[in-house]
Amino acid sequence: MSKALLSRLAGFFRTRTMVGVDKAGNRYFTRTEQVDGTMKEKRWVIFKGEDDPTSIPVEWICWLNGQRKRPPTQQEMAQLEEMRQRVKQNVALLKKEEEERKAKEVKVHKETSAEKLRGPDLSSFLKQFPTDLNSGTLGDGTQIEDPRVSNEITNDKTEELQTSEPSGSGASFRPGTWQPPA
Repeated sequence: MSKALLSRLAGFFRTRTMVGVDKAGNRYFTRTEQVDGTMKEKRWVIFKGEDDPTSIPVEWICWLNGQRKRPPTQQEMAQLEEMRQRVKQNVALLKKEEEERKAKEVKVHKETSAEKLRGPDLSSFLKQFPTDLNSGTLGDGTQIEDPRVSNEITNDKTEELQTSEPSGSGASFRPGTWQPPA
């Protein structure tokens, strides 16, 4: 039994074939052996230095797991490395553009919040009233304290001052009966 184990170990080292080396210096091997009457290929890696599975490139992991039939070539690895570098550069550009866009949004937000602090622009609202009302006087020069109060103004001045607010003494007011002027 020990002879079989010893011969198997000796066969293991004699029949292995080095397939490639990655950038980190890890070496990849393969050998074909007969298992249950069928020939199967065994694949493995010998790490350079400490056993660190995270140092294995994705392409070699796929080959070790049997997802690839052929091991990656040096040219293929160089092309993939160039592509990864381009992706890193694109990610850096996208991050920069995102930061610039956020900075613009903050600037616009500050401008709009400053406008909100100033209050609304009432000039367009005031333009809808006759000029005399804007100055707080009626056409004949009488002062108006509150344009919504029509009880203090004579009948001919009331026609000039129509408001959308209900008016009355309160005793005669019934909820739901007031309609806005047409």
